Amino acid sequence: MPAKRSIMFTPRAFLAVLETGKSVKAYRNGQSIFKQGDPADAVFYLESGKVKLTVLSGSGKGAVIAIMEPGSFFGEGCLAGQPLRMATATAIDRVTAVRVQKKTMLRLLHEKPDFAESFTTHLLLRNIRIEEDLVDQLFNSSEKRLARILLLLAHFGKESKPEPVVTQLSQETLAGMIGTTRSRVSYFMNKFRKLGFIKYNGGLCVHSSLLNVVLHD
Repeated sequence: MPAKRSIMFTPRAFLAVLETGKSVKAYRNGQSIFKQGDPADAVFYLESGKVKLTVLSGSGKGAVIAIMEPGSFFGEGCLAGQPLRMATATAIDRVTAVRVQKKTMLRLLHEKPDFAESFTTHLLLRNIRIEEDLVDQLFNSSEKRLARILLLLAHFGKESKPEPVVTQLSQETLAGMIGTTRSRVSYFMNKFRKLGFIKYNGGLCVHSSLLNVVLHD
């Protein structure tokens, strides 16, 4: 009879008891975890803090492609044969991440069904988010894109009340995420504040009413 799956299983709990093939490291705000072009030889699991993934074109143009939150894997391209990192991972605030060697990760995925299922779910959710971001970039204005990013960062949907954005992102970072200039981000943030969609009270709080900007044609 197959063993009953533990309802307490989490990648973090499993990696905590992994004895070999991993290391845990703390990173300070602004510190690179890996850089674009580095050898892709490990997968990372984010225990605490946030990490931004950025890419730089040959002409020097940069863009923020993702903000990773606790409980996320990143750098998994190595598992599909990616020889070099395609993006730079940088800590936002204080970060603790588990580095799992590529060969160890492949073994876990092969031998541990619970872990493989959790990892697959992560990849599917990441793919959905990438598709949503692509649609957002193609069809929405920069104002709508900023509103959507703020709602995502505030974990919109839990309750109809102002939600704090725990980690403050610079306007430069927000501009890189939505593909516009810092001055435009500043203009829209001031507009949202005047309309009561966001407020500053020792930090940024986002109200669910900001959704009106996303839904308005």
